[in-house]
Amino acid sequence: MRRVLSVLAAAALATVPGAAEGTVKIGLIMAYSGQFADTAAQMDNAIKLYIKEKGDTVAGKKIELIRKDSGGPNPDVAKRLAQELVVRDGVDILAGFTLTPEALGAASVSAEAKKFMVVMNAATSIIITKSPYMARTSLTIPQLQEAFGTWAYKSGIRKTYTMVSDYGPGHDAEAAFQRAFKAAGGEVVGAVRFPVANPDFSAFVQAAKDASAESIFIWLPGGAQPAAIAKALRERGIDPGKTKVLGQGELTEDEARASMGDAGLGIITVYHYDHNHASAMNRAFVKAFNAEFGGRNPNVYSVGGWDGMHLIYEALKKTAGKADGESLIGAAKGMAWESPRGPVSIDPETRDIVQTVYIRRVEKGGTGTLNVEFDKVENVKDPPRTAAK
Repeated sequence: MRRVLSVLAAAALATVPGAAEGTVKIGLIMAYSGQFADTAAQMDNAIKLYIKEKGDTVAGKKIELIRKDSGGPNPDVAKRLAQELVVRDGVDILAGFTLTPEALGAASVSAEAKKFMVVMNAATSIIITKSPYMARTSLTIPQLQEAFGTWAYKSGIRKTYTMVSDYGPGHDAEAAFQRAFKAAGGEVVGAVRFPVANPDFSAFVQAAKDASAESIFIWLPGGAQPAAIAKALRERGIDPGKTKVLGQGELTEDEARASMGDAGLGIITVYHYDHNHASAMNRAFVKAFNAEFGGRNPNVYSVGGWDGMHLIYEALKKTAGKADGESLIGAAKGMAWESPRGPVSIDPETRDIVQTVYIRRVEKGGTGTLNVEFDKVENVKDPPRTAAK
C-alpha cells in the first residue's frame, strides 16, 4: 500500500499545473505550534517584515504565502504537507523548515515535483543533497564549528575538553570542532556527552575541571540548559577568565545571558548573527523588527527567514518572474548580497550559504551583558561532507 501511495503521489506531482497567472505561491512549512513555535514565529516575523518593506509584488508577480504547521520534528507530516501544497494548492516554491526532519521530509517532494525549495533554518549538512532544487540561507553546524576549532588553536589554546548533548546536532558539533582543533595541532584531553533531557551538569563539569584543560567546549540546545550549565560552571569553580569556556551561539543568547547574570562573563561563542552586529543595514533591520514586533530583537532564525525571502525575490527578478524549479535554482546559484549579518552568497557547487563566522565574548553592556564580536572568519563554506562523516 505504501508503494502504491508513493507512485500515485509521484504521478500527481508530475501533473501539477502552474500557479495562477500573475501569482507566485510560496508554501511555508514550519513548526508553528509545539516546543519550537517561537523559532517558527521569529522566522515568520522576518518574512512578514521583508514583504512589508519590499512589497508583495516582484517581477510583475503577486506573492502569495500559504502556511502549514508541522507541529514539530516529524518528517512524515512535513512530506504530506509539501505534497498538499504542491498538488492541491499549486505552490511554486517550498520554504521555511524550522527543523531538519521537516526539511528532509519535504526534500523528496521538491525533487520529484522540481520545485524550488529554500531552507531558512534547518542546519544538518546533508539536507541540501536531497534535492537539486534546494538552497539554504541559514547555516550548518560543521560550518561554524570547523571554523571555531581552527580559530581556537590560532588564538593560543592548545588543550580542550569537549562536552555536548548526546544527539545528532551535538555529535556533529563535537566531531567538527575536534577535527579542526586537532588538525591545527591541538589536543582533546577528554570528551563527554550528556543526556538531552534534564541533565545534571555538575558531574560533567567536575570531570572537565579534573582534566585540567585550558578550555572547555560546550554544545547544547537553547532554552533552559545554557543557564543551568553556567550555574554548574560557577559552582564548580570554573572561571571563564582563566579556563576559556567555548560554545555555539545558543549558549549565550539573550534569554540565556539574562538567566546567567555575571556567571556568563567571558564565555566565548561562535555564531553567524547577533542583533548587536555593527552595520548600518543591521541597525535598520533591528529598528524595523523592534517597531513591528513589540520591541523584540531579531535572532538567527529571523535573519534566516529574511535572507530566504531575499533569495526568492532576487531569483524571481533574475528569471523575469519564471517560477519553475530549474529557472529559480539556476538564478540562486552564485547569488551574493549584503545581509543584516554581513556579506553572504550561495555556493554554486553546493547551493549552501557562504558567510562570515563571528567570534564573540560575553561582556558587560546595556542593562546587563552583551555578546561582543571581537574576531571573525570570512567566506566560510560548509565543510566537504566526506570529511564531516
